[in-house]
Parts: sequence; structure tokens; C-alpha cells
Amino acid sequence: MSQKDLKEKTIDKSAPSKSEDSKTIPVEEPKNTSKSAEKSLKDTTDSKDTDNNTKKNQSMEDKNSNSELKTFFVEALQDIYYAEAAIEQSLAKIKNKATCEELQEALEDHELVTKKQILRLEKVFKLLGKEAKKKKCDAIDGILKEVDEMVKNTEDGSMTRDVAIIIGAQKVEHYEIATYGGLAQIAITLGYEKVADLLEANLDEEEDTDYLLTEIAEEHVNFEAAEE
Repeated sequence: MSQKDLKEKTIDKSAPSKSEDSKTIPVEEPKNTSKSAEKSLKDTTDSKDTDNNTKKNQSMEDKNSNSELKTFFVEALQDIYYAEAAIEQSLAKIKNKATCEELQEALEDHELVTKKQILRLEKVFKLLGKEAKKKKCDAIDGILKEVDEMVKNTEDGSMTRDVAIIIGAQKVEHYEIATYGGLAQIAITLGYEKVADLLEANLDEEEDTDYLLTEIAEEHVNFEAAEE
């Protein structure tokens, strides 16, 4: 055998045949499905959580519809509804008896705020499916009567009267703060989240007014009254 024939035979053995080529199976790259699977699982979990929360809230509302706490809650709302109407009338009278311009403005502003708070309470009753009714509140009647007496016992146009008005107004504010704070927590306990939001809005406004009255007293009214 010549050297040329030997070389051609070697090349034929090393080259793959057509049949061997046809048997080669292409290897596919693995698809990256982990992210899509994760997203799908998360969506399913979120959907189940939402459904469970909805059922839980609905169950809580059904359970509390005739509970003793729910009855107390509604009666307490009727109580503060009466109180806000009485406070609005009181502010309309007292604001004109203040001497300090800053105090007058604060009382006028809170009169408008009180009107808004009454509207919020009416929304609360609507959310609960209850009629917006007033229940006589002996506590606020007593506080407002005391405020009137404090004002009458001070000299007209004096800063001492302004001191009395501020103290009286803060007694009212503290009653409202205690009431709205307690009612908001009961609403949360009963599962009435929208109701709680409305009550907390009223609470925030009462706290702001209380802070403003303290500021007015401490900055100048108390000092000016001490010089009379």
C-alpha cells in the first residue's frame, strides 16, 4: 500500500459518517421558569390572603352585629353626636367673648371643624347602617355649663376671661379626645376600618386644637392676665 492510500484511509476513519450525524440529538438549554413560577405562586398566595381577609372581616361584622359591645359602641356614637352639636352652639357664643384676637380666630376655626366632625359622624352612622340619632350627654352638658359660669365670673374684656375660656375649651377638648380615642379602638376591634379612620380624623383635629390653645395661653395670654 502506498503512502497516499494509507493517508486517505486514515482520514476516512476519523471523519464521522452521515448516519452518525443524523443520530446527534440537539441539547436544549433549560428554560428559566423559576421567576414566572415564583410570581404565579405569589399571586395565588396574595389572592388567597385577600379572600381570607374579606371573609374574616365579613365574619367579624356578622358576629358583632348584635353583640353587647356593638350596642355600646352605637350608643356612645349617639352620645358624641349630641355632644358635638352642643359644642357647636357653645362655640358660637363664646368666640365673641374672647378678647385676644388669636384666641377668637382659634375658636372660629374650631367651630368650622366641629361642623365637619358632625358630618363625619353622620357618615359613620351610614357605614354602620344606623340612623344618625342624638343621645343626651350629661357629661358635655355639665362641662359646658361650667364653662359658661367660668366666663360669667370673669370681667368682660379682660385677659383673665380669655384664660377662663381657654381652660374651659380644653376641658371640652379633653372629653372629646378621650371619647374619640376610645371609640376608634372599639371600631378597630369590631373590624370597622373605615369607621375607625373617620373617628381618628376627628381625634387628630381635637388634639391639634388642644395644642393650639395651650400655645396661645403659654405665649402671652397667661402673662398678660397676670399683669391685670
